Amino acid sequence: MDHSNRLEELIDKYEDILFRAALAILGDVQEAEDAVQDTFLRYLEKRPELRDRDHEKAWLLKVTANRCKSVLRTRKRHPAVELLDIYPAPEEEGSRELMEAILTLPANQRLAVHLHYYEGYTSEEIGAILGQRPGTVRSHLSRARDALRRYLLEEEGE
Repeated sequence: MDHSNRLEELIDKYEDILFRAALAILGDVQEAEDAVQDTFLRYLEKRPELRDRDHEKAWLLKVTANRCKSVLRTRKRHPAVELLDIYPAPEEEGSRELMEAILTLPANQRLAVHLHYYEGYTSEEIGAILGQRPGTVRSHLSRARDALRRYLLEEEGE
């Protein structure tokens, strides 16, 4: 299979997953779309030999996360909160409050929460994707849960 057909297949399969991850990190629809496009361009440039579907997905998520980190380093403004209407959240009562709480987290914690709770990765898998130790990922998840708990308790107290 040539790379252009392979690219179309990858876009069909992973575009939504990569977009949601980028949106969770960046909080901006346009920047998230750009990050995903950059990821697929990077695939065309590098033409990596990927062992299997899991490695393929992990490689694409890692490139997307790195691109998003680069955007965050150069960004001079804060993310918009309007993504609450777009970002995928559980269709349960209180889901909007949860998403508002998630958006208050630092980017590294938002990404860990997204990959763990929305994409189903373990801390070991997230660590491999992001080039972090599993303990670091678990620390991000623990801090995120604590911050979310505090945020939601404060909201209830108002």
